[in-house]
Amino acid sequence: RRNIREMGGSVEIQSAQDVGTRISIRLPLTLAILDGLSVSVGDETFIIPLTHISESLQPAQNDVKTVIGRGRTVHVRGDYLPVIALHEMFNIQPHVTDIHKGILVILDCDGVRSALFVDALLGEHQVVIKSLETNYRRVPGVS
Repeated sequence: RRNIREMGGSVEIQSAQDVGTRISIRLPLTLAILDGLSVSVGDETFIIPLTHISESLQPAQNDVKTVIGRGRTVHVRGDYLPVIALHEMFNIQPHVTDIHKGILVILDCDGVRSALFVDALLGEHQVVIKSLETNYRRVPGVS
């Protein structure tokens, strides 16, 4: 466990009686090629790993609700998912402010589903990524 942490990784152990034990080891990649979807918010472009995207959609008027204390949610295939507005997260002036005119990218990260509100989808790309953590501090929301 110590050696994995020293490499910037993590070990997670989950155990349930009569079910079994799950051990997850996560190691950082120093250089990798990633299949991603590029999206725009305002004048900025972001890449989202395709492995975390289940679908993208333009929500119907009656599918978006505001829940007091939790913010906006969207009804997708029987589930209510939290809406994360990328422009609010990074304090960007968006080109699209009406959620019904923008795009929701449905994400599934480690079993947690959410809807990312963006201005537009730009296309799929293969992107070379490299860890910047050795030269820069960690920035919340950026990997």
